[in-house]
Amino acid sequence: MEMSSDKMNSVKETFIRIDDENSRTSKTEINILCFDITNYSQLTQFLCCSIFVFIFYLAYGYFLELIFAKPEVKPVSLYITLVQFMITMLLSYGESWIRNPIKRKVPLKTYAVLAALTLGTMSFSNLALSYLNYPTQLIFKSCKLIPVMIGSIIIMRKRYSFLDYVAAIVMCVGLTMFTLADSSTSPNFDLIGVLVISLALLCDAIIGNVQEKAMKQYQASNNEVVFYSYAIACVYLVCITGFSGILVDGFAYCAETPVEMYRNIFLLSLSGYMGLQAVLTLVRICGATVAVTVTTMRKALSIIISFLLFSKPFVFQYVWSGSLVVLAIYINHYSKKHPHYVPASLSSCWQQIRNYYDSEYRYLKMKTKMYTDTV
Repeated sequence: MEMSSDKMNSVKETFIRIDDENSRTSKTEINILCFDITNYSQLTQFLCCSIFVFIFYLAYGYFLELIFAKPEVKPVSLYITLVQFMITMLLSYGESWIRNPIKRKVPLKTYAVLAALTLGTMSFSNLALSYLNYPTQLIFKSCKLIPVMIGSIIIMRKRYSFLDYVAAIVMCVGLTMFTLADSSTSPNFDLIGVLVISLALLCDAIIGNVQEKAMKQYQASNNEVVFYSYAIACVYLVCITGFSGILVDGFAYCAETPVEMYRNIFLLSLSGYMGLQAVLTLVRICGATVAVTVTTMRKALSIIISFLLFSKPFVFQYVWSGSLVVLAIYINHYSKKHPHYVPASLSSCWQQIRNYYDSEYRYLKMKTKMYTDTV
């Protein structure tokens, strides 16, 4: 028994109408921390995320410098990092308990690598504050592009655009000038700090690629990656601090002013965790370029606040060298939208060089052939 064409068309129209209604009513849920902001306009969502980023990361920078800038913290910095990791792990678990339970999708061996890289970037960054000013540490952390490009060229044989190389050169110049300014004005400057923060930068450059690959390959959530990375890193830190004696020394140091120390570490961990969640939500709403713009402005404001709240000498060289780093960040992100951009004058000059090279090559090849035929 065949169904009439009119009836078939009406059934198709019904299905299409139902699908359209479902696509209109179903929206991707957008949360910032535990607040649902799905039904707000995109501008309101952007403003909420930006305010959260500024508030929590400015607080994070303040507590980071307040805790780790003291010279006596240097021997026990790993213990404080251990407490910070434990609090971050508990915050991640608490959020999953409120929203969705954590179900592990990524293999434990991948998390073992992620935990080691997380431990490296956080512990080296914290330790660097015992040797460098916070603005210098922050400038170094903004220059992740340099080790990423070097590693990709050597390991992956990757080719970059003209603007990427310009950004790397400008970033190197700005970073060098900022470091020279810090070395000439800061009494606490130490070249060991440059080495330590460079190691943190190297770990930070690698961890992004490993995290991205794991999350795409296994469809893992941000909360899962954060929880397991910090949980396994805590195991590493307990072993390291236990065998080295830092665990006992750090506990004794914090026991001198327990309320103040553990309160500051808790606020450091809380502000860092909330700031990270706000950035991830901002990336989902507006994309990576907008998120980088907001975080770059936040870093600039963090440097200004650091000079205002913590007594440190200031020279104008900080301003223009920091501006070079900011310019390099924007050039790098501009190159992602225009990967084949080359200035017309430079392209014309390069074409003339290639034409000259080709003509000379053809001439030499012809002369070589004539000489060979004669002989």
